[in-house]
Amino acid sequence: MTERPSHWRVDRQITLGVLVTLALQTAGGLIWAGATSERIRHLELRVEATAPVYERIARLEENSAYTRLALERIERRLAGE
Repeated sequence: MTERPSHWRVDRQITLGVLVTLALQTAGGLIWAGATSERIRHLELRVEATAPVYERIARLEENSAYTRLALERIERRLAGE
């Protein structure tokens, strides 16, 4: 059985176009990674700044639940139950 010659060939030469393309893709990837890192840092700073607000809101919600229970208890006493 004879083998047919393959149409695919790997050439060891690297053209200038391939080198420029690789350099541009690498630069684009690094710029994208830097921008993503900066956005993440900005979001982390915003989360750190708003963390105390979330804690205060949670405490206020808990206090309002206790106030609601106390008000219901007072209303039941006033109604004579």
